[in-house]
Amino acid sequence: MNKLVIFSAPSGSGKTTVVRHLLETNSDLQFSVSATTRAKRPGEVDGRDYYFLTSDEFETRLANDEFLEHEQVYPGLYYGTLKSEVDRIWANGKSVIFDVDVVGGLNIKKIYGKKALAVFLRPPSIDELKLRLEKRETEGEHELQQRIGKASDELKYEKQFDIVLINNILAHTLKETESIVKYFLAL
Repeated sequence: MNKLVIFSAPSGSGKTTVVRHLLETNSDLQFSVSATTRAKRPGEVDGRDYYFLTSDEFETRLANDEFLEHEQVYPGLYYGTLKSEVDRIWANGKSVIFDVDVVGGLNIKKIYGKKALAVFLRPPSIDELKLRLEKRETEGEHELQQRIGKASDELKYEKQFDIVLINNILAHTLKETESIVKYFLAL
């Protein structure tokens, strides 16, 4: 099988919802767990939600070239995808599905080429994205403005992805992604 499906999108576009749906409806897929140096939140489990590493552990693994992609959000706060995750999932006879940031998604695509399908999920508009983020009520006004600014930058990368999907009506988006992923995995 040895394929990868990469979903990237601005925050609030519905990427996590789409990936969870695909995992529930396609038994050929297994989720790639990211590594991070951020603190574990209540209810999170190491190895299921993230691989929780110290900054020193993360930096050692970086120096040992153990990551496919990574991002330093600010000094000491890292997120990344370990190469060992792909090996682990392929050893289980599954294809890998990623929920990663835009630059990370493109980096993974560059490494794996035709074995990877890179999907960019976008909101219908920045205004709609702002409404979705406001409804989540997870960010203050400053954080909300930062996310909107970052989303505007991320939209500039969409043409570099294999497929761009506009998540306007979630039910339609879920059906469309099911079809696209099923077709790709059958190739």
